[in-house]
Amino acid sequence: MSIIEAFIFGFVQGITEFLPVSSTAHIVITQMVFGYTFPGLAFEIYLHIASIFAVIIYFRRDIFAVIVGFLSFFKNKTRENKTHFFFGIYIIVATFITGVLGILLQDFVGDTMKTPIFISIALTVTGLALIFIERFHNYGDRTEKDMTMKDAIIVGLGQTIAIFPGISRSGATLVAALLVGLNRDTAVRYSFLLVIPIILGSTVLAFDELGSGMFQSIGIPALVVSFISTFIFSWLGIIWLIGFLKKSKLIYFAIYCFVVAILVYLFIDPTTVIDI
Repeated sequence: MSIIEAFIFGFVQGITEFLPVSSTAHIVITQMVFGYTFPGLAFEIYLHIASIFAVIIYFRRDIFAVIVGFLSFFKNKTRENKTHFFFGIYIIVATFITGVLGILLQDFVGDTMKTPIFISIALTVTGLALIFIERFHNYGDRTEKDMTMKDAIIVGLGQTIAIFPGISRSGATLVAALLVGLNRDTAVRYSFLLVIPIILGSTVLAFDELGSGMFQSIGIPALVVSFISTFIFSWLGIIWLIGFLKKSKLIYFAIYCFVVAILVYLFIDPTTVIDI
C-alpha cells in the first residue's frame, strides 16, 4: 500500500467513523475506487483501534467518571454514583446484545450484502431513518439519570443492525437513543461510549489476524501513516459532529447518504464483491 493510499484510507475511516453515514460503506467504496482489497479484517480492525484511541482521549473525563462512579456505588450509594453505575450497566447490556446477535448474524451477512447495490440500499435506509427521527419524532429531554433497561435493550438492538454494510452504527444508535426519548447530548454521548467496548471486543475476537502478515502486506510506513491519519480525523470528526448537532439537524446527513447511495449505484460495478 502506498503512503497516499494509507493516508486516504485513514482519512475516510477517521472522518466517517462517528458520523451517521456508515464508515464501513465508505471504506468499502474506497476499496472499490482504488481497486484495492484489504488482506482479511486485520487492517480495518487496525484503523478502528486508532478511532477508539481518539474517543477514549476525547471522552476521558466521562469514561473516568463512569468507571469511578460504577465502582464507588458498591460502597457509597449516592445519587451521582447510582447514575454512573446504571449508565455503565446500560453500556454493558447494549454491548452484550450487539455482541451476541452480531456473532449469530455474522454468517447471514453473505456476499449479496457486500455489493454496491446492497450498500446503496442500506445507505438509503440510513438516510430515511435519520429523516424519520428528525421530522416525525419529537425530541425527548431524558438524560442518563432517566435511562432504563428498556432503553439499553432498544439501543443495543439498533446497534446490531449496523452489522449490515451501509447501515451506520452511529446513525443506528443515535436514532434508537432519540427514539426512546433521550436528549441529543445524552444520545450522542451514549453512542460514542458504546463504540469503545464494541470495537475492543471485535479486536479481541479477531486478534489472531493482527499478525505479521498485515505488516508484510501493508507495510510499516503505510501502517504508521494510516494510524495517525485515522486518529487525527477521528478526533476532528468527533469535535465537528458534537458541534454540528448542537446547531444543525440530522437531515443533512440523510441527504448525504442519499447522494452517496446514488453515486455508488450509478458508477460502481454492481458485480463487485468486497470481502469484509
